[in-house]
Amino acid sequence: MDQSFSIDLVICTYNNASLLRGALESLEKLEVASHINWSVLVVDNNCTDGTFAIVDQFVRRGILRIKTIDEKVQGLTAARLCGVKHTKAEWIAFIDDDCLLTPDWIEQAAAFLQAHPGCKLFGGRINLAWEQDPPAYVKHFPFAFAGKDHGDSAHPIKSVAGAGMVVNRKALEDCGWLDEQHLEDRIGKRLVSGGDVEICFRVGVLHELWYNPACTLQHIIPVQRLSKKYLQRIIFGLGISRHHASALKWPKSYSLWLLYASFYSVGMLAMAFNDALITKRRKAGVKVVFASYLGWCAGVFAMLRMDAVKRNKLLGAAVR
Repeated sequence: MDQSFSIDLVICTYNNASLLRGALESLEKLEVASHINWSVLVVDNNCTDGTFAIVDQFVRRGILRIKTIDEKVQGLTAARLCGVKHTKAEWIAFIDDDCLLTPDWIEQAAAFLQAHPGCKLFGGRINLAWEQDPPAYVKHFPFAFAGKDHGDSAHPIKSVAGAGMVVNRKALEDCGWLDEQHLEDRIGKRLVSGGDVEICFRVGVLHELWYNPACTLQHIIPVQRLSKKYLQRIIFGLGISRHHASALKWPKSYSLWLLYASFYSVGMLAMAFNDALITKRRKAGVKVVFASYLGWCAGVFAMLRMDAVKRNKLLGAAVR
């Protein structure tokens, strides 16, 4: 591969300095060919824990082409938008502040995109790295920690996780995401989600999305995320985002969506009862097992209370 390739790694962070240090140390170990132009931008989303001092250490070490910028609007969606607007490369990679990239990650990304010119967004394999061996029930909910493994071969998929998402800048412009975002994502300590799914759905209307197992990262899961209370909160938030993200692809009226969402909730309730009575997920307890269903229902009621103009913008936004 001898063609030039440019990519900016955007790391959005909020009060996660200790894990951010590890993420930046993994970037210092990247082995990248000279024809690849790459840099790192850390978006400081109102951190108060010494994040700036840590990034400054890496700036002064001079191993990385790295800079930082402040984003005062709280939330991951706002921070990602800031990162896109303050970078220039053809490709953007969203790297979470608790993720460690393998040394060949950028080279594998470049090789994959050269081999798949129709792809404008892809995600890789995400291995979960537990700080402490988790309770057995936790491992039955890998989706709650963005664990992704779709096999050893590359193939098109419908959506990818935000951790390690690689997206083409022009595709973000063409799908309208840069002009208007509809779903929130991680606001401070609030475990809301859906911003990465919105990007996937809106880009996916125009282009293929792919899974590329050659780009592998480790997602560090600290011990405080292993409790049943945390699992319940994160799955509840994912249930809400599942409702709102699905509404993005609905091509018909709101009244028909409400009918569909009501019937869908019945199916989710049946699956929750199945998990509570039969599958190994029952060991996590009733509150965790039913959290996704309750989150979906909360999404239905949130849309009922939503301003009509905002609701109409959200409904079908990914297919307009």
